[in-house]
Amino acid sequence: MDVPGLAFNSALPSLVTVIADAAFVAIDFELSGIPPKSYKDQKAPRDRSSGKPSLQERYDEYKLAAEKYHILQMGITCVGENNYRGEYVLRPYNFNLKPGVDKGMNISRDSTYSNDAMDFLEEHGFDREAARKTGIHYLSRAEEARERCLNAESQVKASFTDVQPSANDTKSWELLKRLREEVNAWMTKKPPKPDHLNFAPIGHDKPPFPDQGLNNFQRFLVHQCIRKEYPELVTFKQAGFIQIAAYDKDREDARKEYRARVFEERLAKQVGLRWLVEAVHGGDLSKINPDSFIRGAGARELSVISEFTKLQKQLLGCSTVLVGHNVFMDLIYFYACFFGPLPTKVESFQLIINQLFPRIIDTKYLATYHDPYLHSSELSNLDERLSKNTEPKIGIQYIFQLIYSFSLIQQTVLHPSHPKYDSAKPFHEAGYDSYMTARVFLRLAIELETSAPHLDDPPSPINQASSSPPEMGVLIDHHDVSANLQAAAAAADDISSKSSSQPSSGSGSGSGSASTVPRPTFSHPTKFDLLGDLSCEEIETLALGVRAREPGLKPADVDLGRDAPRRLPAWESDFWKVFGNKLRVNGTVEEVCCLGGWPQ
Repeated sequence: MDVPGLAFNSALPSLVTVIADAAFVAIDFELSGIPPKSYKDQKAPRDRSSGKPSLQERYDEYKLAAEKYHILQMGITCVGENNYRGEYVLRPYNFNLKPGVDKGMNISRDSTYSNDAMDFLEEHGFDREAARKTGIHYLSRAEEARERCLNAESQVKASFTDVQPSANDTKSWELLKRLREEVNAWMTKKPPKPDHLNFAPIGHDKPPFPDQGLNNFQRFLVHQCIRKEYPELVTFKQAGFIQIAAYDKDREDARKEYRARVFEERLAKQVGLRWLVEAVHGGDLSKINPDSFIRGAGARELSVISEFTKLQKQLLGCSTVLVGHNVFMDLIYFYACFFGPLPTKVESFQLIINQLFPRIIDTKYLATYHDPYLHSSELSNLDERLSKNTEPKIGIQYIFQLIYSFSLIQQTVLHPSHPKYDSAKPFHEAGYDSYMTARVFLRLAIELETSAPHLDDPPSPINQASSSPPEMGVLIDHHDVSANLQAAAAAADDISSKSSSQPSSGSGSGSGSASTVPRPTFSHPTKFDLLGDLSCEEIETLALGVRAREPGLKPADVDLGRDAPRRLPAWESDFWKVFGNKLRVNGTVEEVCCLGGWPQ
């Protein structure tokens, strides 16, 4: 499903709800540029025996590229389960990102494009101009913090820099002279007198009217003069003139509150797509203004706002399982785009990512577990090979079809409201690639779990993130985000430099640094598990929409038997200790980037 910028705000509650209900979220990005091969060739590898760069050197390459280029398109596929139909339900979304920021913002952003990357994407149907016009705004946490800082400075009068007209600018000096004369005359006038003074060019209120009122420089001079020489007065910008009035505390407090509200609304709108990233992370969504997607104050609207408030509290601190394919580089761009400046050390990056997303799965690592250089490990090749697997099947099948074929195989279906990828295969569209990633993950994980090679200890990755220090916890706090990001990166760099000087344990398992508790997922026992013990008549009744009620029967007590549907291993199982939080980084000495232990 394509989500254009104009429809994003109204769709935001539904999008957040789908993320909250998802067992995992698959991601994919299309980028405006990646590190060129020529750059990699110029880098001298540190490990002369193997001729390969280290993980740190590969990270440096991707970091430079992520600081230069940006994400053009983001795809996410939210995966849940319909237990009564025995289906995995996939909901793919495709978002174009607007490269710039609104003109009313204090910050700015430069955009750089690689000709090779853009030619490649345009060959696969990407419309750069349409993306620019209909894309969705976004701000990283660091950009939001910078905007807040600049806005706060603009509200402090002492922060203004005084400007004086040049000596030969007679018109400006005459304007200031007339301003002082009119203000003094108005202030000394005996009552009754007007409660305000309008200052404009001479003849502004009489025909023939001037072409325009005060220009920007003249307005600045008026504001500056009143602020410095008449502290008991305040100024208001009007169309073509400046209104001057006596200071009133109640009125100024109301103006201040109004400006703050307008600023927050404008900023929340500019944050845009990052709200979905925060939902996946389990961040703070409290600053989303319901007025952006609700019009009116009826019973229905109030009910929607109430439910959305509950949803915000449900998501806070609960990070979703994140799935990607060959996701190491994607995560670097992901962090630079939506969070902030990348740290210098790869160990610092591992710690921060592990704090933000305690459970990450790389389908590239799953596919190459036995053979790191498997030639058919590209996403499209994996999708084609795994489509032949019978578990889980692809296609819309209803539960009565499963009943009468006496098969309880878990199905994978595309949600009815997301028909785009049911027939079309737009490769290298981020939404479709995330959809393929979700399909590959479901099939590949079940295939690996069935073959059970994970019972043995996995190959020990050379690169292993240290356990997260207490200081890193500040990154999770969304408040005072600029200081948090800087402190987290500095602390991580410092700790990683100390840990890198100590001998590596090479164990491949860490204690895990996540303080968040991931949401329950469909891989836990569910009501669908009861089908293993129900009679054909009871199952048929269930298929017709009537829930089977067995007060004395609990899912945990059910013996599923051989007819149980194949499904993903529970997130708490030992299976994910082997395959979770490990990213394949081919072509490096380490081969694997381990983010830390898999949280239980």
